[in-house]
Formats: sequence, structure tokens, C-alpha cells
Amino acid sequence: MSNPADTLDDASRYRAVSSRDRRFDGVFYTAVRTTGIYCRPSCPARTPAEANVTFHPTAASAQAAGYRACKRCAPDATPGAPGWDVDGDLAGRAMRLIADGLVDREGVEGLAGRLGYTPRHLSRLLQGQLGAGPLALARARRAQQARVLIEGTDLPFADVAFAAGFASVRQFNDTVREVYASTPSSMRGSRRSPDAAGRVEVRLPVRTPYAGRALLDFLAVRAVPGVEVVSGRTYSRTLRLPHGTGVVSLELPDVSEAGETAHARARFVLSDLRDLGAATERVRRLLDADCDPVAVADVLSRDGRLAPLVRAVPGLRVPGHVDGHEVAVRAVLGQQVTVAAARTHAARLVAAAGDAVETGVDGLTHLFPDAASVAEVDPSVLAMPRARASALRGMCAALAAGEVDLGRATPRDDVRASLLALPGIGPWTADYVAMRALGHPDCFLPRDTGTRDAFTALGLDPGLADETAQAWRPWRSYAQMYLWQSHTLPARPEEKP
Repeated sequence: MSNPADTLDDASRYRAVSSRDRRFDGVFYTAVRTTGIYCRPSCPARTPAEANVTFHPTAASAQAAGYRACKRCAPDATPGAPGWDVDGDLAGRAMRLIADGLVDREGVEGLAGRLGYTPRHLSRLLQGQLGAGPLALARARRAQQARVLIEGTDLPFADVAFAAGFASVRQFNDTVREVYASTPSSMRGSRRSPDAAGRVEVRLPVRTPYAGRALLDFLAVRAVPGVEVVSGRTYSRTLRLPHGTGVVSLELPDVSEAGETAHARARFVLSDLRDLGAATERVRRLLDADCDPVAVADVLSRDGRLAPLVRAVPGLRVPGHVDGHEVAVRAVLGQQVTVAAARTHAARLVAAAGDAVETGVDGLTHLFPDAASVAEVDPSVLAMPRARASALRGMCAALAAGEVDLGRATPRDDVRASLLALPGIGPWTADYVAMRALGHPDCFLPRDTGTRDAFTALGLDPGLADETAQAWRPWRSYAQMYLWQSHTLPARPEEKP
């Protein structure tokens, strides 16, 4: 396993702290012995003496060492480390599952089982790599979620405790006091009346630049009627969650300059508040919130053909998804057809097999059907070639049986191999699913029609797409997005309109 912070030595970390470099927020944490607190690298407080600081790969590691979170910089409220998705190793997979609330739902045994280790061996590996075991990592996640709800909502504290994943109000109170050296009441201060049941608003941090308008346009073109709707600058969709259902409405930032942390505004309506952690993590995946856009731009801009595209849309993200199974179904529906046709196929499938839900949002009427339902759907509903319908139903049967894991617990190469082993599933589908469902930053679709057209427009040989894309590693997924995005950009001055 490799941790993204491992490429830095302590001298480099201290220089980042001295310059208050926001690029390292979430990559490592600075603990100060003389104050007993830990901070993000960009904390505006006076820089501590180098001899008084230690560095930690996770907030949980700092908390386990006895440090409290800084009240000034809120170090736990940062985007996640971008290297987790780059490496895709055991530590990264574990962090994603913990953030999704798996330890709260299934315990350490459940986490270990998903990852293929014994609980003891997994704890030893994570302790060595992240400075904290799975229980401590889950506790840090609960504490951070609780702080967000205490300071950002009017929910009663009992609701906050269970929404954050705590087993009891007493555990919630004890953890908040230990991590933040404060009580929930003092952290909240004077508030108004409680929110309506199940309604929570959360600000989700993202690194800048952030091309929120481009992401919204991508989602709008593909929005499936009944499941998704875009109205103005807001994207809304239904959610299938561990304990129930929900709706999220998102307002995305659009920031072209680097250096600050921006926030996406997420308004959730949940049938069970225990699902808030899982819902938040899945929306963060959709937003590609943990991407380091500066690192992406640095690599892609070295190619003179891509550089104008990168400058035109700084901070372009790879749209993730809230449900890996849904991505896989929609990928097969989109094989060899236009985006509009794929959307029509998906809408027909939702009407036939999706569960109806009351949402209170115009246009949101259904959940996207789960894999088991699609596997049993009448082939006549699919209105596609028989071979593709058979491939879709076969893939969904494998997903429902757990033969293919799109929950980020399995190494990506293994997931790709298991997809390719299914009849009718080729490289385009497997790589598209890896890019959007698994958060893989280094996928490329050389035989995609949009890719080939973009290559031609850039004066490149589509037949050499694979070879050309090698220079874009490890960010080929982002290069792929820029190639698709190029079809919507106006012609450059030197080009004919």
C-alpha cells in the first residue's frame, strides 16, 4: 500500500505548512505538541516551530495520538486525500468504505470481509499505513459528520447523534467533547427552531478550480426522467440508501482560480437520518470532490494539443456516481447508441421496473431499478437488440449475486476482469464503469466515437489514440473528459467556425 502523503518528507510538509499551501489540505495533518491541537496545512494561525510539530496521514491518527481539532481551521472539514483514488490500494478502498458508513452498519468484521482480510490483519495494516485502525477511522468520520450537523443544522442533538452514525447519545457527547474540547451545545450556540424531519443541508468541500457548470451540463444531458432533474443551476435526484431512500439537490460551485476550497451546497431529504453519512459520501463521489485539479492540469498541459482545452475549462471533473450498479446498467444501455437514445432506454426501464417514491420535488418520481429487478425485467421492455438485452440481464444477475463488486472494496483490475468475463461486456463498458463507478483516474476509451472525433479535430491520428494517451497518465480519465468537452467548446481563433 502507498499513501499519497508518503511522497513528502517532514521538511517538505513543514514548508507546505509555512506557506499555508491549501493543496495539501486533507493530504496530511499537522499536530502541535505545545497546544495539543491538530490543523490543516493552510491553517491561518501562527506557524508553530518546526521542533513542536508532528505530521499525521489522517485526522483519526492525530485524534488517536491525543490531539484535538483546531477550532479555527476545522481540519476535518477538508476534501479527502486525492491519492486514495489514484492508488486504488487497500488503504484507499478501506477509506471509501468507512466514509460510506460500512463500519457503522456492519462493524470491523464486515469491512474486513469486504476487503478480503481478517479483522486483526486489516487493523494491523491500516494502523501501520494510516496511523489508526478501522474503529478509530470510523470514529473520526462520525465526529466530523456530527460537527457539520451541529454547526450547520437545527436538528435536535439526538437526531444528530444517530445521523452521524453514533450508537448512543452518550457516545456522541463523549466523542464531541474529546475531539473538539467542547460540548454540542456550545458548538451550536443560539439556534432557531428544528428543521423538518429528514431535511439536512450540508456544505461539501471541493478543491479549486472547480468546473461546476461543465459537470452540471454533463449531468443535465444524461438526466433520466423520474430519477434526475436539472432546474436552473440545481441538480436533483433520488437515492437508494442502506436504510431507506432519499433525495439530494445540489448547487455546484464554478471557480476558475486555484488556491481556495469551495463548497457544493447539498440539501438532503432522507427517510432515515442514519443514511446521511452514506448519502454524503456518495454525493462526494458524484462531484469528484477529492480530485487535485492542479496536479491534473500540470500533467495534461504538457501536451500542446490538450493545453488549450485545459485552459478553457479549468478544474474539469470526472463525474462519479451515487450507485455503481446504476452506472453499469446505463453503460450497457448506451452501447453503440447516442446519449439521447441511451436516456430514452433508461427512462423506459425506470417506468417499467423502478420503485415509485414520494419526493416532493417536481419530476422526481422513481428510484432507478436495482440490479435484481433489471435481471428479471421483460426483454420486450428494453427495446434493444436481443444480444444487448441478454448482456444487460446477465450482467445484472451477476451484480445481484455479488459476482461482480462495484462497491469499491475489490481492486479495480479485478473488477474490470470480472466485467470483461461477462457475455456482451467489452472494454468500452468496463472502462466507462471503472471511470464513473470506481473513481478510476486513469481510464481511456480510445475506440469511443467522441474520442475519435476529438482526435481528428485536434489533428491527431485516432488510430494512435492509445499510444498518444500514454503521456497523460495517471490522469487519462480527465483527458477523456476534456476530449468529450471539446465538442462543446467554441472554435479557437485560429480555427474555422
